Amino acid sequence: MAQALTKPSQLLYAPAEAAKVLSLGRSTIYNLMAAGALAYVKHGRLRRIRWTELERYASSLEAPTD
Repeated sequence: MAQALTKPSQLLYAPAEAAKVLSLGRSTIYNLMAAGALAYVKHGRLRRIRWTELERYASSLEAPTD
């Protein structure tokens, strides 16, 4: 069962910040964004990921079955 993320301190996260929240690499976040697996919003040249999208992605991950 996926563990819920803690309450957000902000609503929008830069890819590097999202990587820290999800314990993933920054390049992995960019790959997920490019593949459409992690939705983002654009403001000018900046890409930001909503907290709700981080929660959705984290809860979509399956627990390993050994």
